[in-house]
Amino acid sequence: MAGDHEVATPGFLVWRLSMKWRAAVDRAVAPLGLTHAQYSVVASLLGLEHAGRRPSQRELADHTGLDPIYVSKLVRTLERAGLVERTEHPGDSRAVELSLSPRGRRLATQAIEIVRDLQERLTAPLGGTRSQRTAGLLRDLRTLLDAPLADRRTP
Repeated sequence: MAGDHEVATPGFLVWRLSMKWRAAVDRAVAPLGLTHAQYSVVASLLGLEHAGRRPSQRELADHTGLDPIYVSKLVRTLERAGLVERTEHPGDSRAVELSLSPRGRRLATQAIEIVRDLQERLTAPLGGTRSQRTAGLLRDLRTLLDAPLADRRTP
């Protein structure tokens, strides 16, 4: 399998790494009753709340990179579990603002700690989360994420 990495494309390796990390987060947060996607929602909501924001579902979808319809389903599930609250958006009667319930805040904080420890283990081959190699990887990934997609269609 090691020889496969020499011929792999960047897209394939990013996808494989993404799947590996997603599965690891799924396993790590499962004891809390969360999936990786649910973790993404509650952790993002906690971060946005700390920044003084109460996002709409669309804003949360944009923030997480998840499909808006999927975010809607996740939010409904988390709301039924008593972790997320939806309130009417003051500026848009069609939208709702999202926030964590007190229980959701406690669970999100606990999940973030678990995932933080996991990320330290996952980046250990690069020297851990605070290493120069990891900082370089983060810069490169942000560059790729921030770059607009070329809209070139090949026949």
